[in-house]
Amino acid sequence: MLSYQHQYHAGNHADVLKHWLLIECVKYLQKKDKPFDYIDTHAGAGMYGLNSVEALKTGESRAGVLKLDWPNLKGFEEYHALVAKDLAQARYPGSPELVNRLLREGDHSWLFELHPQTLQELQRHCQTQRKTYVKQQDGFQGLLSLLPTKSRRALVLIDPSYEIKSDYQTVVQILAKAYQKMPQVMALLWYPVVDRSFISAMEREIKKTAMRNVQLFELCVAADEAKGMTGSGLIALNPPWLLAESFERVIPAVAKMLAQSESHQWRWVELIPE
Repeated sequence: MLSYQHQYHAGNHADVLKHWLLIECVKYLQKKDKPFDYIDTHAGAGMYGLNSVEALKTGESRAGVLKLDWPNLKGFEEYHALVAKDLAQARYPGSPELVNRLLREGDHSWLFELHPQTLQELQRHCQTQRKTYVKQQDGFQGLLSLLPTKSRRALVLIDPSYEIKSDYQTVVQILAKAYQKMPQVMALLWYPVVDRSFISAMEREIKKTAMRNVQLFELCVAADEAKGMTGSGLIALNPPWLLAESFERVIPAVAKMLAQSESHQWRWVELIPE
């Protein structure tokens, strides 16, 4: 559970999809003046060097954020504005740092991380403002302890490593419990495309829950049969009402840019209607 280190994968194609969707959700919540809480169950370090030994070993950022033709990506302008200076300095911000940059007065972020070394880095990069709370605690339990938030508005990112195969079942249970405690919560559940059977089973389990308004957003850069993680997706609970439209307008160009084979694809699915 504590062996996964995101510095090997920072800025890869999964981060591109995840962070664009995350920014779109923050923008939507901030259309109203009322504050909200951001909860990150597996926060990571907050900032990653793209020239580190770990990053260079995999080269995943070169096939991700560094491969994007940013000026020709309509709909990615705000995402690019948030990361451009970092990319110029050969680094890439993680989800908690990206969201923290967008938080307003009254908004708060709750960042959970168990790995001791990663926790120290997270504290150094992100615990610089009163509105940020960094916790060395199981993120699943931390999430459920916070809901419903005092603000009555929340955005949750559930982003485990899936090193433990049972995580595919656990995340569905946690998402369903979060909904039960706070039906209006907006949540993004990330998953890797490594074995399609696990994802199909997860989709079936989600459909059995009492949740409403659940959509799936997925981007694959290669065929499922290829080796390793060929793509990723996010299952969104109570997503912004025009997010699917934006996804279908923006992501095809992203998929083409990041394609590792002619089998690249993307998909949007309404798993459960409102």
